[in-house]
Formats: sequence, C-alpha cells, structure tokens
Amino acid sequence: MPSTLPDEPDTLTQAQVLDGAVEHETMLFDRRRTTPSAARSFVAQTLTQWGRTERLDDIRLCTSELATNAVLHGAPAGGQVLVRIELHATVLRIEVHDGGNGRPEKREARDTADDGRGLLLVSAVADHWGVEERQGPGTCVWAAFHRRAVPAC
Repeated sequence: MPSTLPDEPDTLTQAQVLDGAVEHETMLFDRRRTTPSAARSFVAQTLTQWGRTERLDDIRLCTSELATNAVLHGAPAGGQVLVRIELHATVLRIEVHDGGNGRPEKREARDTADDGRGLLLVSAVADHWGVEERQGPGTCVWAAFHRRAVPAC
C-alpha cells in the first residue's frame, strides 16, 4: 500500500530490508538540469538488462522526481547526485543521494504552481518511500516497489 502523507515516509519490514540485494547498480551524475533524464535512462536500461521491467513507468517517474529534488534542493553547486538501484527478492529499491544539508518536507503546492508535487507523486506511486541520513553530508531519499520473488535457479 502506498504511503499517504509525503511528510511521513513509509517503512519496509526488517525482513524486506535485510533480504540481501540480488542485483545492484550505482551511478554518479553531475548536478545538471539533465540529471533527472539521465537518471531515468540509467534506471530503465539497468532494469531492462536485468529483465525486470514490471512497473517500469512508475519506477521511472519516481526516479525522475527524486533526482529533480536532489538537483533543485539537495546537491550543492558543483556537486553530484548518486542513483542506486537495488533488486531484492521481493522489493526493488531506488535511492537518490545528494550532498546537501536539507531534508525533504511536505509542500502544499498551490493549484497554479508548476512545482511542489514531487514527493506527493512518489508517495502515491511507490509502495514505500523514505528518507535516510548518510555517513557524512547529505541525504538519501528512496522509493521501493514490491515485485514477484526472483525465480530459484
């Protein structure tokens, strides 16, 4: 069930967090206007290579929103944004890390505003999402999606 309040992130059960990543990929992006698009492409290409394209549109949307927030509100000028994909047995998790000091907050977007809806979209589309502190400066915002179990070999 998706989170309902963007300022109150959902959590995964301990078993979901600790089931061990089956696959993972990480890529660093320079803080640029093109970063969200590049992050979406990276995630889509990686999941396609893994043969795991179920819910790809939802995952691309959340990746784009989280990367956009990192570029606009998190990563300092000249900084970088890290995108990590973790494929677990029953959960796919997308993480977006930045080097900024801020934490995502719920924003009530005005009806006429062009922005301010990113976390609302993430909370509506992802099965879980959250914010974690990192070692050192920065923030990690993640979105997770339930998936079918990985077939046994």
